[in-house]
Amino acid sequence: MHPMLNIAVRAARNAGNVIARAFEDLDKVEAEQKGLNDFVTNVDRDAERAIVATIQKAYPKHTIIGEECGTITGEHDEFQWIIDPLDGTTNFMKGIPHFAVSIALQIKGKIEHGVIYDPIRNELFSASRGAGVQLNGYRIRVANKRDLKGTILGTGFPFKQRQHMEPYMAIFAELFNDVADMRRAGSAALDLAYVAAGRLDGFWEIGLKPWDIAAGELMVREAGGLVSDFVGGHGQLTSGNIVAGAPKVTASIVSKMRAHLTESLKR
Repeated sequence: MHPMLNIAVRAARNAGNVIARAFEDLDKVEAEQKGLNDFVTNVDRDAERAIVATIQKAYPKHTIIGEECGTITGEHDEFQWIIDPLDGTTNFMKGIPHFAVSIALQIKGKIEHGVIYDPIRNELFSASRGAGVQLNGYRIRVANKRDLKGTILGTGFPFKQRQHMEPYMAIFAELFNDVADMRRAGSAALDLAYVAAGRLDGFWEIGLKPWDIAAGELMVREAGGLVSDFVGGHGQLTSGNIVAGAPKVTASIVSKMRAHLTESLKR
């Protein structure tokens, strides 16, 4: 395992321990609303502090970009750690055991390493560019699907950007005619990891943040899949609009979307 990936794994497990302990006694969790339908807890912040401390102990001059801490600019800014300490906060708050820690390392603009850790199931997804992706040490691959027939797709509702609900529902209906079923589980990071593992055949969502996407995007690619924005380009980290899956599944989703995209969703 690459030394930098090893630090990401250590950081994810440290954060996971914080989250798992807190999950045993949710009555003590303190939550506040930071935006429309957007919540943060003391556990998000404690887990993020655990990640930052682990990274800074090993690489004190690297930049860290976190959902809660913002950007901590380091002397070596070409190394950027992109972290989500608790992806699926609403699930966590409600006692739904489906959430994860997501950590990615971007070097000179390219995502090189990524970890997604589910502390409840003790499932660790890890990837390095060019070295494949593993789940608890075993190699995983995307599902071998050639079209949408019989597929299970993951998605997420645009609950923070409800102005997109009309095109979202039109796309949902278009895809639902062809697939076996659709899932909305509440953690984009885990959805992408599940695509890499072949548990989901594809995934699409509107308006995600870089920390939701970065590690999972690398994993899908390293598992033999394809990741794009809604027009088949490479702007998903910027736009937050992402499609992922086996290459032909991703291409089919993008094709089905085309007629329903507003101008803002094409960017």
